[in-house]
Amino acid sequence: MTDMTTSPEGGGEPQVSTRKAVRRGGGDPATRGRTTIADGVVEKIAGMAARDSFGVHAMGGGFSRTLGAMRERVPGGSKSVTRGVKAEVGEVQTALDLEIVVDYGVSISDVAGAVRENVIAAVERMTGLEVVEVNIAVGDVHLPEEEEEEPEPRIQ
Repeated sequence: MTDMTTSPEGGGEPQVSTRKAVRRGGGDPATRGRTTIADGVVEKIAGMAARDSFGVHAMGGGFSRTLGAMRERVPGGSKSVTRGVKAEVGEVQTALDLEIVVDYGVSISDVAGAVRENVIAAVERMTGLEVVEVNIAVGDVHLPEEEEEEPEPRIQ
């Protein structure tokens, strides 16, 4: 917006003053409104990040893995990336509980540390939430001779 006025001394030369247009609503448009993130969203992010960690064989306890395997075999069923992950999401912070199965021969403390680093980095980067804690429960160790065999499909 441009405003033309004359000099106060009466010199006759017009002075130009510019005023910025006032933005209605105040503040940066990106900060107007509220964003909420569901627990399930954080659980999916954490589950994917945990599975990408070296030494993690599977997620979840024995019973939940069994149910998950059955669900995957049902036509239309899909693999649950949230298995073994529980999140409590607040407005600016989140806390996570993970249950993992580690591969035999790896250092459990190293695996737990790597999982924490991956999960915290992924959740904080993608959501902007502060991860206050990642509790890890190691429910089992996967032995090499325990290779999970796919059952032969039954033809009826």
